[in-house]
Amino acid sequence: MATTARKTSTKQWPAIVLVVVTILLLFFVIHLLDRSPRTDDAYVYADTIDVVPEVSGRIVELPVRDNQAVKQGDLLFRIDPRPYEQALARGQASLVALDRQIELTQRTVNAQQYNAQSVRAAVERSRAAAAQAADTLHRMEPLLSQGYVSAEDVDRARTAQRATAAELGAAQLQAQQATAAVSGVDALVAQRAVVMADISIAELNLEYATVKAPFDGRIVALKTSTGQFASVLKPIFTLIDTRQWYVVANFRETELKNIRPGTRATVYLMSDTRRHFQGTVDSISYGVAPDEGGLTLPGGLPRIQRTINWVHVSQRFPVKIRVDHPDPALFRVGTSAVAVLHPEHDKNGERR
Repeated sequence: MATTARKTSTKQWPAIVLVVVTILLLFFVIHLLDRSPRTDDAYVYADTIDVVPEVSGRIVELPVRDNQAVKQGDLLFRIDPRPYEQALARGQASLVALDRQIELTQRTVNAQQYNAQSVRAAVERSRAAAAQAADTLHRMEPLLSQGYVSAEDVDRARTAQRATAAELGAAQLQAQQATAAVSGVDALVAQRAVVMADISIAELNLEYATVKAPFDGRIVALKTSTGQFASVLKPIFTLIDTRQWYVVANFRETELKNIRPGTRATVYLMSDTRRHFQGTVDSISYGVAPDEGGLTLPGGLPRIQRTINWVHVSQRFPVKIRVDHPDPALFRVGTSAVAVLHPEHDKNGERR
C-alpha cells in the first residue's frame, strides 16, 4: 500500500514541476512585457499632401511618373502659362497707358492751378482798385459842401467806386470758377492702384502655373498625363514626405503609464524582419473613437476595433514613434510593423 502511494507521488512530481515552471515563465513574460511593452498592431506612417493646382489650365509638362522619388524644388508639372502671360502683358500695358494719361492730366491740372492763381491775383488788383475808389469818394464828399470840388467830380468818383466794386465782384466770381475748374489725378491714381493689383494677381497666377516639389518626397496615386485639363483645388497626385518616417503602434491603455515622448523604441518591418530600426516616441494619442453606445466623435479620431466583443478588453491608443534612420527602400506608408518600447531608457539611451 505504501509502495503504491510512493509510486503515485513519484508520478505527480513532473506535473507539479511543470505547473511551477509554467507559472514562473508566465510571471517572467508579464514582467518582461511590463518593462518592454510590444505590439504587432503597428504600421508605417509618413505625412502626405495632395498636390493640387492653384490655377486652371491644360497640363503641358509632366516630367514625373508614379512612385518616383523627387527632391525639393524639382518640377512636378506645368500648366499652360500663355493665358496668364497674356493677362500679365495686358496689365502691364494698361499700367503704361495709365501712367501716360496721369502725366498728361497732371499737366492740365497744373495749367488750371496756374490760371486759378492768376485769377486770384486779378481779384487782389480789383480789390485794391475798389478800395482806392471808395477812399477817394469818401475824401471828396465832405469837400463838396465846402466848394473845394464840384458835384461832377463827386459823381465821377462815385461812378468809379461803383465800377471798381462791380469789377471786384466779377473777379471774385471768376476766381471761384477757376478754383472749381481745377480737377486732379486722384481718380486716375486710384485706378492705377487697381491695375497694379491686377498685375500682382497675374504674376502670382503665372507663378502658380509651375508646380515644384515643396520637399523631398515620393509621388503616389498619379493617374493622369500631359494634356489633361487641371482644375483648381482638384488633386493631381499625392506626395509622401520622405524626410521623416514614423511607426504608429497601438498599445493597450494599461501599458501607457510608463510611456512618454522621448521613450526609446525598436521597430521591425514585416517586409524584412531581419532588420530592426531605432526610434523615439514622438507623441501619444489623447483620443480614439469608442465603439460602445453609438457615440460618434467629430474630428476624425482614429477608430480601433476591439477583437473580443463579449469580454471587456483594454482600449488601445496610437503611439507615434519617430524612426531615427529609416531605409528609404523599405519604408512604405501602411507597411505592417512590430514596435517594442523601452521605458527604462531616456532619449540618450541611458538607464533611468
